[in-house]
Amino acid sequence: MSASREDIVAEAKTWLGTPFHHCADVKGAGVDCAMLLVRVYCDLGIAPMFDPRPYKPQWHMHSSEARYLGWLQKYAREISADQVQPGDVALFNFGKHAAHGAIIIDEHSMLHAYLPAGAVIMTSRDEIAGHLHSYWSPFA
Repeated sequence: MSASREDIVAEAKTWLGTPFHHCADVKGAGVDCAMLLVRVYCDLGIAPMFDPRPYKPQWHMHSSEARYLGWLQKYAREISADQVQPGDVALFNFGKHAAHGAIIIDEHSMLHAYLPAGAVIMTSRDEIAGHLHSYWSPFA
């Protein structure tokens, strides 16, 4: 089965309200931003199954290793802002480098496991735009 952008958006929305929990990946019980992307894209067969854990909650604040970006570079390609479509990934800088990801839902919204909100939420794409690092397409 080949998943579509609509499939990605639909699957991502099933995670809404799941509590934020570092390194977790259980719908309705707990997930963080990295594992949300893993569960959505791997479970739909867009990326091969892999598990980036363990990782420390604040690794991006103290490490020079761009782990999050490294994961995306293996399974997606960087795109320009004018190419972004639903189902693509927005990558954000927190700390020393890119360390937060969100799934684009539509031209105005993104969905992400967001620690300050304590859950998977849908927000305006502009809400944390000041931290935007890049956009990535899972359809490499």
